[in-house]
Amino acid sequence: MKVSATLMPPLETVGEQARKLEEQGYSVGMSAELANDPLLPLAMAAQTTETLELYTGITVAFARSPMTLAASAHDINVLSKGRLALGLGSQIRPHITKRFSMPWTSPAPQMREYIQALRAIWNCWYNGEKLDFRGDVYTHTLMTPMFTPTDLTYGAPRVVLAAVGPGMTEVAGEVADGMIAHGFTTEKYLREVTLPSIEAGLAKSGRSSDDFELSIPAFVVTGRDEREFADVRRATCKQIAFYGSTPAYRGVLEAEGCGELQTELNQMSKQGLWDEMGERIEDDLLEKIAIVGLPHEIAPRLHERFGDVIDLASAKPMGARDGGLQAQLAKELRSLG
Repeated sequence: MKVSATLMPPLETVGEQARKLEEQGYSVGMSAELANDPLLPLAMAAQTTETLELYTGITVAFARSPMTLAASAHDINVLSKGRLALGLGSQIRPHITKRFSMPWTSPAPQMREYIQALRAIWNCWYNGEKLDFRGDVYTHTLMTPMFTPTDLTYGAPRVVLAAVGPGMTEVAGEVADGMIAHGFTTEKYLREVTLPSIEAGLAKSGRSSDDFELSIPAFVVTGRDEREFADVRRATCKQIAFYGSTPAYRGVLEAEGCGELQTELNQMSKQGLWDEMGERIEDDLLEKIAIVGLPHEIAPRLHERFGDVIDLASAKPMGARDGGLQAQLAKELRSLG
């Protein structure tokens, strides 16, 4: 099992962060799209590392034209000498239409088309095929030599897709090189919903799981003393409640027999009761979603739960008082790999 860590702002520190991750034996440095661009940090990291794989975890696909993202990914893949994995996610409709002012249709078919458009653009650049992609949402039919990259050494970057529901998960298996499972999942949901959906997608594309990478950023509840454990638990419950309030993630709760909690959390979110929402996550559900235990128990328990199916993992304790706890967990995870 490979281990990843997140590259964090500010931007001027990212190169040094990545260098240290590589020295410490991490396999992957990830950059997320939150309050900052997800791709620019990887350009910084590419210049200070030699072996660290660089992932976006994630880039919001529907906020960008496939052509724009194809070019950015190409440049970073060249800069990193082929170490980029372009992690894509759909986000939810209000963000796409109200924050990014971009089109939203049916997300799973739109994502399939988006990745197919990326592949068509890259096939034009790297293999000399005529660009003639015509979809329901995206159309790309023009490419001239002036706009074709000249450094074709490393070919197309890998594409991994973040997914929760079975529809998007099947798309990942069909057209992507891997999938990022959401931390808001349970072992039951992963094995009974996620894995069969991936297999269905792989079957459509005539591939096997050997051709596919599955990763998860696991929720972790632990601490070096009672106070830190309580702080991490509180922060994790609040984050789980936030995700649980989202209708797109209802299936995870339904799989555990508590779908009605999603309705309750959604109503509370509309009232701004964010702290109170976290109090609705009881220990039984918390232990199904998060890995809970003493620091030395986390890595073995994560490996026991997911080790036979997950290729890449991270374990970030939210609310820890410093970075020492995460470093300890990562070291123990790497030792299991």
